[in-house]
Amino acid sequence: MKKATFGAGCFWGVELAFRNVEGVSDVAVGYSGGSFPDPTYRDVCSGQTGHAEVVEVDYDPAKVSFEKLLDVFWSIHDPTTPNRQGPDVGTQYRSAIFTHDAEQESAARASKAAADASGRFRRPIVTEITPASTFYRAEEYHQRYLEKHGRAGCSIH
Repeated sequence: MKKATFGAGCFWGVELAFRNVEGVSDVAVGYSGGSFPDPTYRDVCSGQTGHAEVVEVDYDPAKVSFEKLLDVFWSIHDPTTPNRQGPDVGTQYRSAIFTHDAEQESAARASKAAADASGRFRRPIVTEITPASTFYRAEEYHQRYLEKHGRAGCSIH
């Protein structure tokens, strides 16, 4: 099993999208990329921790490639809007790929370049690609939030 960590806006919808990928064994929502130790949702929403809302994906590389996970990532959010996804605004909603090894970093950079060159997006991609740092699991009420509430997406704002 391997891990992949992605920030693509509100983590509830991102979690659901990755949960539906064959070869993914688990997805947890949480916070990463900041400097504040053991942040809470309230801390992250303050915009003062530097953390992004992220999903940590456990996957079997024999069943799903990291490149396939990157394809899902590009398809579920707008990677051209800095610190914003839809109605959600703030650094915690930034587009980010947190890589766990050199292979993931190389694949992420190649995938970003290909997505940027594809013409699919009208503006340049602003997704950050950085080494994974500590993942802080979000509070339990955030885990599988949409599933627990019978929602199919994040249009609840």
